[in-house]
Amino acid sequence: MCEFFNSHAVELVVDAGYDRIHTSPFLEAFGGRIINVHPSLLPDFAGGMDAVEQALKAGAKVTGATVHLVTGELDAGPILMQESVPVLAVDTVETLRSRIHEAEYRILPKAIRLMEARLAKSPAVG
Repeated sequence: MCEFFNSHAVELVVDAGYDRIHTSPFLEAFGGRIINVHPSLLPDFAGGMDAVEQALKAGAKVTGATVHLVTGELDAGPILMQESVPVLAVDTVETLRSRIHEAEYRILPKAIRLMEARLAKSPAVG
């Protein structure tokens, strides 16, 4: 994947629904240029694919969505944007996940634009 991205001059990698951990060489090649969207207000409910279920099980009153830089530590990179989503008493995994997705759809394009602006100023890219 790294070779393919480099051959196509990829400057920003966006993980949206990507449920794999990147290798160290990939992280090194694209350091500071990989973002991920996660269905919680990180650092809450980090490190897994079941953040919505965790929020409901924990009785959280608020959860949300986070876009962050990807680092070698899972779901622990610097946060770029977050949006809160209330957890309603009648929520199921499906209803809460749907509202979190709506928040993700709002903040991910904003985070991409933020990163585009940052990368445009970087001498190491482009």
